[in-house]
Amino acid sequence: MPRGQAAQAERLQKMLARAGLASRREAEAWIRAGRLTINGQPAELGARVAPHDQVRLDGRLVRARAPIAGPRAFLCHRSPGEPLRTAALPAADPGAQAPRAALLERLPRRAGRRFIAVSPMPRVDGGLELVSSDGELAMRLQRAVHTLVSEFGVRVRGELSAGQLEGIRAGALDSGARLAVERCEAAGGEAANRWYTLGVHGASGKQVRQLFERQGALVSRVLRTQLGPVRLERALARGQFRALTQEEVRALLADSTGEG
Repeated sequence: MPRGQAAQAERLQKMLARAGLASRREAEAWIRAGRLTINGQPAELGARVAPHDQVRLDGRLVRARAPIAGPRAFLCHRSPGEPLRTAALPAADPGAQAPRAALLERLPRRAGRRFIAVSPMPRVDGGLELVSSDGELAMRLQRAVHTLVSEFGVRVRGELSAGQLEGIRAGALDSGARLAVERCEAAGGEAANRWYTLGVHGASGKQVRQLFERQGALVSRVLRTQLGPVRLERALARGQFRALTQEEVRALLADSTGEG
């Protein structure tokens, strides 16, 4: 490869991630499965590609694109039960009204062709979701959420006892792992339901639900309201989204590494 072209070359996994087609891990799986070729030859792990190279996935040409100038990450307010992507459904009644597009399919196409959800909440739950069209950024954010403090609102049936709250604050999971719980406190309620606010390091929505259910709580809803320095503001209605600013993205990544 000529020196000028070599300077522009980048690893195949990085090019695919930048194109919004896959995370680096997914790209590596594609290479191992023989699904990718470079100029007609099977791609190998560690292969580098230059702008003039022809990369094909399952025989279809992959067109690399320049880095997106606009927003690459979005904060979404997902309603409980709302799908991130449209699942394959059986044939519907021809006269039925078309279903609303899934959340990720309503994001602006100019921001990318494929959006990756970062530590998504279980479909039954909802609240704050982070998504990115940049595979490399999505991977960095995914690593970050394992160390960031998250806040969740948890709705349960009835009021929790002092013993149940103590058990939740202990952070024990079924696997034997232990979450670092900062706080768990009452946050009001209506009728027979009560809300509790949980602050915890690096927890997924599934782990939060398990944390409460281990103490005998009847959980009906879990909503993520904050992830590190990013909070789900009241002005952002359910089903809506907004672009993360560059400052917010930097803050998410910096908080995960302890940088000031």
